[in-house]
Amino acid sequence: MILEATNIHKRYGNLEVLKGVSLQVQKGEIVSLVGPSGAGKSTLLHIVGTLDKPDSGEVRIEGKEVFKQSEKSLAAFRNKSIGFIFQFHHLLPEFTAIENVCIPAFIHGTGKREAEARAKELLSMLNLSHRFEHKPTELSGGEQQRVAVARALMNNPAIIMADEPSGNLDTNNARDLHKLFFELRDKLNQTFIIVTHNEELANMADRKVNMKDGNVVS
Repeated sequence: MILEATNIHKRYGNLEVLKGVSLQVQKGEIVSLVGPSGAGKSTLLHIVGTLDKPDSGEVRIEGKEVFKQSEKSLAAFRNKSIGFIFQFHHLLPEFTAIENVCIPAFIHGTGKREAEARAKELLSMLNLSHRFEHKPTELSGGEQQRVAVARALMNNPAIIMADEPSGNLDTNNARDLHKLFFELRDKLNQTFIIVTHNEELANMADRKVNMKDGNVVS
């Protein structure tokens, strides 16, 4: 089991967002989190991705209880073991594709030559070898999102958390991105948890976890 979240509770003020949610994910599995807005999907993703802490409950990634670490250790663990893909890709506009992809490696302490070689390898694998030196404004929406995928893969993470990854893309680019996730799973045995309102993507996943009112309903 690569991820085990057990009895996760989270409230913001008087609002109880998660009401004792549990989730298990196997290595190489693609799991979609679906449900209406306000169901708690993104909150759960942020907690299992260690970007937010639960009020109670436990999260284990590769057997490690993540919230038992110091803030510094947790940040290092997040950088090494978890990749993130967001709806609006969050690329730094002043940096080239290669530089954007290298950022997690530099944070990890990887040397420039090694990081750039890995970035080129990933971008080439994602059919972006002609875009190494382009800045985000020179890339299409689909290309920007593929750069974000390469960045998420940079440190060879145990798991990738994707929050509405195709929400900002047209139908064709969305379909290409969805196909890419499954290719990465097949090539790299990469694990994904994906929050999505895109039914096509949700139905392609190995498992669909339905959430409603802060609970997993199926």
